[in-house]
Amino acid sequence: MTGPAPLAVVGDVLLDEDIEGVATRLAPDAPAPVVDVTADRRHPGGAGLAAALAARGGRDVVLVTALGDDPASEAVRRGLSGRVRLLELPLHGTLPVKTRVLAGGRPVVRIDRGGGTPGEPGEAVREALAGARAVLVADYGRHTAGAVRAHLQDVARRAPLVWDPHPRGDPPVPGARIVTPNAAEAMALCPGAGGSSLGAYAERGAELAVRWRAAGVAVTLGDRGVLLTRPGGGTPMLVPAPFRAEGDPCGAGDCCAATTAAALADGLLPEEALQRAVAEAAAFVSAGGAGNPELWRPRTGPGPAGDPAADAFELAEVVRARGGTVVAAGGCFDLVHAGHVGLLESARRIGDCLIVCLNSDASVARRKGPGRPLNPAADRARVLAALGSVDAVVVFEEDTPEAVLARLRPDVWVKGGDYSVRDLPEAALLRTWGGQAVVLPYLDGRSTTLLTRRAAKAATVALKASGS
Repeated sequence: MTGPAPLAVVGDVLLDEDIEGVATRLAPDAPAPVVDVTADRRHPGGAGLAAALAARGGRDVVLVTALGDDPASEAVRRGLSGRVRLLELPLHGTLPVKTRVLAGGRPVVRIDRGGGTPGEPGEAVREALAGARAVLVADYGRHTAGAVRAHLQDVARRAPLVWDPHPRGDPPVPGARIVTPNAAEAMALCPGAGGSSLGAYAERGAELAVRWRAAGVAVTLGDRGVLLTRPGGGTPMLVPAPFRAEGDPCGAGDCCAATTAAALADGLLPEEALQRAVAEAAAFVSAGGAGNPELWRPRTGPGPAGDPAADAFELAEVVRARGGTVVAAGGCFDLVHAGHVGLLESARRIGDCLIVCLNSDASVARRKGPGRPLNPAADRARVLAALGSVDAVVVFEEDTPEAVLARLRPDVWVKGGDYSVRDLPEAALLRTWGGQAVVLPYLDGRSTTLLTRRAAKAATVALKASGS
């Protein structure tokens, strides 16, 4: 029995090196800072980073890229081992190495070395792309995408294709589902639009969508979010960031593109995929970006592909490792209403991430009785994950969330309604690791029970009015 089709990433891999230190003085022979090195980290960059991000949570990812026999290529292979499956094109030359020197977390200088050209793809590459559920092209101007362009054109006719472009790279193939230039790239590609207003970027995005014959162009605007435009203009959709992320933005574009491609592979609409991508990119930056050592720690074994619980537990570990506050909330969330939205928005403001613990269908039925839930767990989880306040969702089968809380170990556990903390059986469990249970009020008059009663009453009135 085979598993679900993989997500394929095609593009140029780099080796990223971050030399971190502190600078408290200038060199005696030049007005240049002297950086006392405190750490030296190396990890896959470019398409390698995008593939590693797409594979978080155990998703099956195959990376099509050009690698050689140089030390940088070997370092990339080691960094991606156990995370993604590699399909290599021959590299004529050496792998590019991008070195950043940082002082106090801020870049002082960047040094680029190496470079080569990809060779011809083999039959295994064609087969991998033909069998992919979705494809992400992470173009870093080294022309790996150009080497497999004919195969990518075939992919665009049958599966979602996301193209993260580069000014010196290859143009996207016609039919791409979403192309994701950043603000500077969009401006360089369409210099005539003028200005940095949302209107100017909307004009650029629509122009690029026509030029590339893409279904949509999503211009990433940093703290402002992502602006999705279509060919021929029309009203664009702005997806704002759920919060202002403070941290190293290096790799945020890769995170956004990888999350978008993964969401499309899961069947989400482009608008839904971009909402998830913007939230993931903000969390990625807050966690330290590509330089976060937690991202590159050795893996103890993959979880099931696309398992949202794996993402939730990984997120909790990352936030906790950087000293952040993990907040969890729980409930059935059968019909998400204004009371739920207000509760979750308030809960998210308490800490640095919000994980929702969701009762399974069987758990809801035992608690609420026949006829419930009205919506299956997969739909309820999808609705919650689309909210900007929610960072991850985990479904539990038991009557209470105590088992999943023992794994998540949140700092704060939130419940809504007319509970008191003394009534919550989870409160004692939270105290065993220093956590705190709190109750937040719902908006008055909002509950799933009231909504269902109101709907039933309205249906009865309608039937009487129709004479049935």
